Amino acid sequence: GPIVIVKGQFGTLENKIPEVLELHKENDVLIVNLNNTTRTNRALHGLHRTLINNMIIGVSEQFKLTLKLQGVGYRANIQANEIILSLGFSHPVIMTIPEQIEV
Repeated sequence: GPIVIVKGQFGTLENKIPEVLELHKENDVLIVNLNNTTRTNRALHGLHRTLINNMIIGVSEQFKLTLKLQGVGYRANIQANEIILSLGFSHPVIMTIPEQIEV
């Protein structure tokens, strides 16, 4: 089947699309159409539409995760390249932050 290649600021991703799906572009919008509607093909349609959407988001935006510590006495501190978590244990949990991750 056809291969979708998505290039962006944060890399390049590619994905092979099944033959039952048809892709075309209208006004900077990629349309995924279904040629034959069976239960399996409808599932493939939804899967690949979502995969393409996630590929576009993945190469255009950095992955961001926001963690929220909720509770009395829970704290997180950053010192140099380590994060020190006070999570109710008898000792602090110290984790080294990898170089690729920005905190």
